[in-house]
Amino acid sequence: MKRVSRVLVTATTALAVVAAPAVATAESEDEDRPGLQSRLDDVVAAGAVGALAEVRDEHGVWRGTSGVAERGTTREVPAQGRFRAGSVTKTFLATAILQLVDEGRLRLDDTVEEWLPGAVPDGDRITVRQLLNHTSGLYDYRKTLTLPPDPEFLDNRWRTWTADELVGRAVANPPTFEPPGSEYEYSNTGYVLLGQIVEEATGRSYGEEIERRVIQPLRLSGTAMPGESPRIGGPHPHGYVPTERDGDTHLVDFTEMNPSVLGAGGELISTTKDLNQFVAALLDGRLLSDDRLDEMTTPGVEGETYGLGLAWRDTSCGVRVYGNDGDALAYQSWSYSTEDRRHQVTIALTPDFSGDPDDTVDAFLDEAICG
Repeated sequence: MKRVSRVLVTATTALAVVAAPAVATAESEDEDRPGLQSRLDDVVAAGAVGALAEVRDEHGVWRGTSGVAERGTTREVPAQGRFRAGSVTKTFLATAILQLVDEGRLRLDDTVEEWLPGAVPDGDRITVRQLLNHTSGLYDYRKTLTLPPDPEFLDNRWRTWTADELVGRAVANPPTFEPPGSEYEYSNTGYVLLGQIVEEATGRSYGEEIERRVIQPLRLSGTAMPGESPRIGGPHPHGYVPTERDGDTHLVDFTEMNPSVLGAGGELISTTKDLNQFVAALLDGRLLSDDRLDEMTTPGVEGETYGLGLAWRDTSCGVRVYGNDGDALAYQSWSYSTEDRRHQVTIALTPDFSGDPDDTVDAFLDEAICG
């Protein structure tokens, strides 16, 4: 990848990070984008209570919404509302870790055993790199949890899960493959361990490190690492999960919940504007060195589309975009940018589980990037 404006984030360069402009950041808003609005309406019709999106390109900035912010009301989705970003968190955490690598405070080939002795079986064979690119083989702890629509899921709504608990549930199961590094299998467990490694390396929580290394320097005012706090502050759409009761499936408002179950790889709260700004800064080289960004965009296994906390996809017009997507139970989000940052798109929705909106989201992303 060819990039410009290489500035590392340190205490002395934070102002430079803020000042360096991304390509697609013009704040002139073009309201007349019927193709985008129609595609966004299709997303809601396919299975969402509401949706919101921001597109940045040569025409300026387009923000749109569809559906409602809360079931049973006519309240519009706030165009700059906040939502749970799910696994987009992984890209933020990976950025913080790669900054630590740039600073020489840890290495990608360090083993889990070196940082967290006894945390996982055969931890001396699993590296930080393999945790980042999902080639560790560690069982995904989310597969061990009671999930919707099982009504028992709601019993844990306010429960605080520790990292040790989540990892313990995972390693009670055998690896999904052997040896580590030989295959790709998505695992949230790896990112829980990465959060613990950050704490060991810095003496601060992973949330604090993400705040000081990414959120504050980029002035992402709508973004936060909530920890165990159940609320989403500020304007936001309500999110829902399905639950079975008396033989029927009902939607339960799940906007407020203890996000510790999402762990270090899923707790982020953000906005469409902030995610676009973050991905642009990342691809522009304002957060990482050239070497680290090159590694971030290199898959762990040939043929996969996931590197070190960063994913990519090819649109219908053949243009490759980089970013990530996230599923936070009651919220789903996608945030991608072209390599040159001239086209950026972030969309978030609150699913109603009546259908699968993935195809319509893909169509929206294609419309935003390809026109």
